[in-house]
Amino acid sequence: MVAVVELSSGPGTTAAYARAALGLVPGFAPRGGTLPDVELRQRGVTADLAHLSAYDRVCGFRLTDTLPATYPHVLAFPLAMRLMTAPDFPLPLIGLVHIQNRITMGRPIPSGAALDLAVRAEALRDHPRGRQFDVVATAAIDGTEVWRGVSTYLRLGPRTAGAPVNRSSGDSAAATVDGGSLWRVPERVGTDYAAVSGDRNPIHTSRLGARLFGFPRPIAHGMWSKARALAALEGRLPDAFTVDVAFRKPVLLPGRATFTATPADGGWTFALTSRHPHLTGTVTPAPPPTAGRT
Repeated sequence: MVAVVELSSGPGTTAAYARAALGLVPGFAPRGGTLPDVELRQRGVTADLAHLSAYDRVCGFRLTDTLPATYPHVLAFPLAMRLMTAPDFPLPLIGLVHIQNRITMGRPIPSGAALDLAVRAEALRDHPRGRQFDVVATAAIDGTEVWRGVSTYLRLGPRTAGAPVNRSSGDSAAATVDGGSLWRVPERVGTDYAAVSGDRNPIHTSRLGARLFGFPRPIAHGMWSKARALAALEGRLPDAFTVDVAFRKPVLLPGRATFTATPADGGWTFALTSRHPHLTGTVTPAPPPTAGRT
């Protein structure tokens, strides 16, 4: 049975990153081979309008009376951080790679809505390059789920001997479409998005931190790239949809990349590329929400 932990206030991410750093110290690394059977919940979460405005500016969204599809991910991120830095979590946070993200919008969410958030981890499995798992976050209004996000993370390293390999995450070919628009991505995107998202991983904000993990300079957050892609499609998305992306080669900061999109079956296919593919994705219409657990 899943253990439910109700939180009366949102945990910060600063302490979570401090706990994550302990995973780099011998003797403090997480132990165990299973994900904790726990769900963290926080009820009545509302967007701070000043913060929402700053997020919209960083990601390129217009200021409207509804939340961008990627914004509940930011609201749920502190819960995810607390979950992944708990002592019983089997993989260290530092070094995890966000390889895929799927968001389903059940309907437009008013910017002043009170959201009941829930976060859990599931499906620890092997990947050709290590081990992967999903962090599932949901947002509900009055008992009806209106938003769901599934973030797939990869821990590079050996996989379990003899275990089957799931090759579905991040292995499909990049989409190619004609035309597109050039994005000039300034270096400040790393620190600006860190400030509005709470994701202060040094690979995005520090040249030294990036070099420690093999990058010549800081890289853009994958979720910034996804948000910026949806901002480019703003006004042309259905009210209810699923947007699924695979994160490929990171965008080095500062950098340039070309965004392309084409209509497909009532939705979109899109890609962000330069010399390498950075992100590929699809938008598909989704059915309206139904009442469910919170």
